[in-house]
Amino acid sequence: MQGVSFAAVGTMTAVATDQSIADPAARLATIFGAVIVAGVIGFVIAPLFASLVRFFPPIVTGCVITIIGISLFPVALRWIRGNPTIRNAAGQTVDNPSYGSGTSLLLGFITLVVTLVIARFGRGLWSRLAVMLGLVIGTIVATLMGRVTWSAVGRGAVFELPQPFHFGVPQLAIGVIVSMTIVILVIMAETTADLLAVGEILGTEVDRRRIAAGLRADMGATAISPVFNGMPISVFAQNVGMVAITGIRSRFVVAAGGGILVVLGLLPVLGRVMNAIPLPVLGGAGIVLFGSVAAAGIRTLSRVEFTNPNVLIVATSIGVGLIPITVPEVYLHLPEWLATIFESGISACAIFAVLLNLAFNHFSRSDEPEPAAH
Repeated sequence: MQGVSFAAVGTMTAVATDQSIADPAARLATIFGAVIVAGVIGFVIAPLFASLVRFFPPIVTGCVITIIGISLFPVALRWIRGNPTIRNAAGQTVDNPSYGSGTSLLLGFITLVVTLVIARFGRGLWSRLAVMLGLVIGTIVATLMGRVTWSAVGRGAVFELPQPFHFGVPQLAIGVIVSMTIVILVIMAETTADLLAVGEILGTEVDRRRIAAGLRADMGATAISPVFNGMPISVFAQNVGMVAITGIRSRFVVAAGGGILVVLGLLPVLGRVMNAIPLPVLGGAGIVLFGSVAAAGIRTLSRVEFTNPNVLIVATSIGVGLIPITVPEVYLHLPEWLATIFESGISACAIFAVLLNLAFNHFSRSDEPEPAAH
């Protein structure tokens, strides 16, 4: 399942606030043009990028999968705090009195406990639906607590087709295209890590061909997305947690889910229903999902022989991956193209893990025996 990638936010914001382009619609058109070209470039180089999969042994994938899970925890915690602003009955944006309150924490905790109880004591289908049932029950509890506003559901159209190129014909600017292509490379690295993570969780081989196919799906969707006023598309790491929780490995299930999402995209009313689910409820379920990803990474690392070089590789790679998660302002004064790479803990961890594994385990001195597990 794919969604708009956060990796491109910095580049898109820079263009959107560029005062040298007077018309805001033209700025958006420039962004869309860069996304289309960068998506096509990514689609073409996908097989070449996939050939790098041989540089992702368990010591690398274990570090990256662990960081994927850890990097998602701040998302869940922000969800539990809720939205800082809300819309009142008049449609005005006002401060949310429940932002970060005790009731928000309680809602997240209730959802977490319900999800765990269903996963532990449920049988068969019920156990696999633990996260969804946790969200439903959490939303019901939130409604009883007066934390859900259903009045907005009835506002607006029930069915609506997207309007292609709503902001005008895409425009091309070389500088923006280069910046967006760098972003695309970061997205491709994250997607590769996610695909490898799913393979590790399900115990199935993810070879170069499958990586290339997954990357082409990402890049093809990215190139098409601006036609419908969308941004760069990426596989979301949250889905890795869902696979880990449910154990469902069928691509037909995922395809059917994608088809349902396409239909839902034509029904704004259902989007408003989903939007009514309180963020603290999502956060409670997110802790389970994202923690499952981190646990999968730890399980992968358990296959690695922790000799002295491997300990250093894991420690440094995970440490570097944690930097943008814990202290993101560290990279505030880096050049934009470099910050784009290292502001993603996933891509930073992957780069360091690959390079350190090569340096310690493949380019070591000939008189030093190689560790048994790389």
